[in-house]
Amino acid sequence: MSFAWLFAIIVGAFILFLAIYASTKIVNTEQTSLDAQAAKEIGVLLNPLETGFETGKTTSLRLPSETRIYNRCNNNGVFGRQIIQISQKSFNEWSDTDVNVGFSNKHIFSEDYVEGKKFFIFSKPFNFPFKVADLIFLTSSEERYCFVNPPEDIDRELSNLKQENLVRNICSEGDIKVCFSPGSDCDIQVNEDSRYVEKDGGRMDFYEDALMYAAIFSDKNVYECQLKRVMQRGEQLALLYQDKANLISREGCNTNLNQELSSLGSLEDSFEGSSNLNNYMVNLVEDVEKRNNLAECKLW
Repeated sequence: MSFAWLFAIIVGAFILFLAIYASTKIVNTEQTSLDAQAAKEIGVLLNPLETGFETGKTTSLRLPSETRIYNRCNNNGVFGRQIIQISQKSFNEWSDTDVNVGFSNKHIFSEDYVEGKKFFIFSKPFNFPFKVADLIFLTSSEERYCFVNPPEDIDRELSNLKQENLVRNICSEGDIKVCFSPGSDCDIQVNEDSRYVEKDGGRMDFYEDALMYAAIFSDKNVYECQLKRVMQRGEQLALLYQDKANLISREGCNTNLNQELSSLGSLEDSFEGSSNLNNYMVNLVEDVEKRNNLAECKLW
């Protein structure tokens, strides 16, 4: 083989290598851009739904390819951050992206990540005692939850939701069983009297049905982080209502809730996890709610 042919082969192989390398880089960059765009669109989609779901409705989200939606959050700053990360399946491999799309006004409860092409979303307002936030619950159509003998109000709400992957009593193999009776052999155990959910060997305390659903559908780390963010928001609202109480008291209408709101804000500021939802905190919340309802000048 002549030197000219050998040189041409080497140069051609080098050029081919560069072409393949450049194409791979372009594809990866484009995939990263698509993942970030999808994450942003999911967050934007939730904006008009947060209040619309209060009536007990659900909606679905369809994506063109197999997708993993990673649920991340942090507690930095005043309100913390809801972070969404997307990975999509392409050529039988999952895209690898470190692009995070964040929101300070979203509280999504789900597993560490949910996977599929179709996802269900519904929401409930969380009151503590005033409305703090709309909690959003994200599940995949590929995971079916079977609620076994739920209380009447939960049974009625699930029926009204008409969400395909939430069924009652008639369980199939592979369903995630949610039980409300102590000692039942289920994947998720709900104790309504003591207000906690046991799941994957961990315990998550809750208050009100909104947090009960959050614990059922969430990974424990996600639940605890998002609950901390909810309390961060509650603290700021308690301070605002305290200012409002001072304002209307100067107009001759005293609510006598300043001290209680200050105490509630302090508890929320020092909130470390769901175990802090103890009797003292819950009793304070219920007392504030009762006194506000009886007040001549209500704060909310």
